[in-house]
Amino acid sequence: MARTIADTLTNYKVVGIDTSPFIYHFQGEALYSKITTDLFNAVEKGLIRAVTSVITLMEVLVKPMSEGNVKAAEEYRILLQTFPNLSLRTIDDKVAARAADLRASYRIRAPDALQLSAAIEEGAKAFVTNDERLSKVKDVPVLTLKSFLARR
Repeated sequence: MARTIADTLTNYKVVGIDTSPFIYHFQGEALYSKITTDLFNAVEKGLIRAVTSVITLMEVLVKPMSEGNVKAAEEYRILLQTFPNLSLRTIDDKVAARAADLRASYRIRAPDALQLSAAIEEGAKAFVTNDERLSKVKDVPVLTLKSFLARR
């Protein structure tokens, strides 16, 4: 059994990453810091290729912008756009159509459907989130950060 998130994800090669791991990492969320550090180190080193959508960009910018922290917002934007082995997928007609299918099939929220759809369209073989409600999606294995807490 794989012990770390990086060990698990190397089996998938391409993974989608939801917004929550980025927010936890950027904000230094103590409970998940080891897990998100392992995740993003694996991406940076090229052990896995990752994809997220522009929805992540929008969501991670909300807190620094609401606090008037333009510098942090710009740093997050640049980081997401230049991070090694991470693709930032736009929402186009293919992503939207697949998202509609995911919403119809699983009754998930639109942002979640778009995130999952963007990852699937980019060839993701797994999706990392901390939203257990997405575990009902069967189009791609959904892995929660919580599931790795017990493995440490």
